[in-house]
Amino acid sequence: MHILIIEDDIRVAQLIARGLEEHGFIPTIAYDGLQGKKLLEQNTYDLLITDVILPKIDGLDLCKDIRVKYPNLPILILTALGSTDNKVEGFDSGADDYLVKPFEMRELLVRIRALLRRNASMNIATGNLLTYSDLEMNLSTKSVKRNNIEIRLTPKEFKLMEYMLNNPERVLSRNEIAEKVWDTHFDTGTNFIDVYINYLRKKIDKDFDHKLIHTKSGMGFILKTEE
Repeated sequence: MHILIIEDDIRVAQLIARGLEEHGFIPTIAYDGLQGKKLLEQNTYDLLITDVILPKIDGLDLCKDIRVKYPNLPILILTALGSTDNKVEGFDSGADDYLVKPFEMRELLVRIRALLRRNASMNIATGNLLTYSDLEMNLSTKSVKRNNIEIRLTPKEFKLMEYMLNNPERVLSRNEIAEKVWDTHFDTGTNFIDVYINYLRKKIDKDFDHKLIHTKSGMGFILKTEE
């Protein structure tokens, strides 16, 4: 299991890393929020441990960003800020657990294992769910939600959205969409792909601040959180 530790206190970060290594985990350390964010974008981790007060990017702001981009990543806040208000703010920012310094390594390990077990059971239970950012598709019930708001799609719109959710952050050409979604070769004299993308935009993006469906001029379309 790969665990990312974001902690600006070098001694504490190395102490945590050594403890994790002794129990079979593979830790990576980032000493500021920006470095942690870059590592998350470049690698896959099973769990994140982060402090709140960090250089460059605050830990709470980082949690909020992670919850949008990586909704299923377990997050454990490890900090000296131990008031009830601090904990509420941490959980509201997207943390799954909150441990106050000073701490015992064995308690940290118990918390980590509990989060990993919970995440594994969620992955099994939600095997028929496709998610990206705040968009969720249930393949069993054929329902789609964004930010927990129900969105009604036609069968073809659903199939197109399903294909995009299975291929996030990758440019999909019109030819590929036509072949994979419509089982046909794309006729360059028509714009039916663009029409259906427009239908999806009106339902998926229109009423939300950040857009998910973007056009790459001359190339196709992409599902991503930022343009």
